[in-house]
Amino acid sequence: MTSSAATASQASDLNPQPEGPPPNPNPRKPRLALPAGACDAHCHIYGPFDRFPLPVDRSFTPKEAPETALRHLHERLGFSRAVIVHSQGHGFDHRPLLDALATGQGRYRGVALVRPDTPPEEVARYAVAGVCGSRFNFMTHLSARLSNDAISDAIRLIRPHGWHAEIHVGGRQLLEAEAFIRSIEVPVVIDHMARLDIAEGPDGPVAGAMKRLLDTGTVYVKLSGPERLSKVGAPYHDVVPLAAGLARHAPERVLWGSDWPHVNLHGPMPDDGDLVDLIAEIAPSEAARKLLLVDNPTRFFGFV
Repeated sequence: MTSSAATASQASDLNPQPEGPPPNPNPRKPRLALPAGACDAHCHIYGPFDRFPLPVDRSFTPKEAPETALRHLHERLGFSRAVIVHSQGHGFDHRPLLDALATGQGRYRGVALVRPDTPPEEVARYAVAGVCGSRFNFMTHLSARLSNDAISDAIRLIRPHGWHAEIHVGGRQLLEAEAFIRSIEVPVVIDHMARLDIAEGPDGPVAGAMKRLLDTGTVYVKLSGPERLSKVGAPYHDVVPLAAGLARHAPERVLWGSDWPHVNLHGPMPDDGDLVDLIAEIAPSEAARKLLLVDNPTRFFGFV
């Protein structure tokens, strides 16, 4: 049994109650018509639990949100491609992700959780299946953070496959990690606009660090998670100055993701139709939206 599936068959009594509410079951259809080939560059799946029970090494307990529900959502919103990011809700059991990649038949790419002790043959198997990156959490509520040396060791495992490193940081953690991110010798993407405090404004220190990293030419940022950053709530207009500023600064190195099913969010669940319509304010022109939703993800994630 591979390391990622070692505990998959064990039913867990750890955190048995799901943490946070389920996603909006009936999001409205967006007013914004998305370009053909639009990609949701950051989403997750959980379950189905009768096939993929939650393992003991998970860091939180999600509600069930299988690939079938994700596909239904994307058909309603107008997405034909997506990047499924493996989540600590399934620990290191990657079977749900691998199953979704096989089901999608090219519709999806995947992001795994690779550690220094992940067997190289397991990484190679993930690559064949359609995984194209590994996520590294700096957020302590999701897992014990790997040291920079350990992340570097894991990156040595993924580099031969042409993968990227996905960095999940919170606010001013980015300032501490900026030099290390610059040292990473594979392409990098920063999740959720670094989850910064938007009270600092679109030109604050964390936003400045993101722009400096974007200027390297090898770092991208996901303009996702406005529901986590907003101070005023839906439809999250207070996040637009930050997201639109990043899109203007580096239009060829921005990506967009829904972050569905919005786990570990304890406020009101967003309407995913609102999130899609916000794209029109972040990227006002058709050309900018095509870069954000089609051209950039096609190039970065290797869609064909």
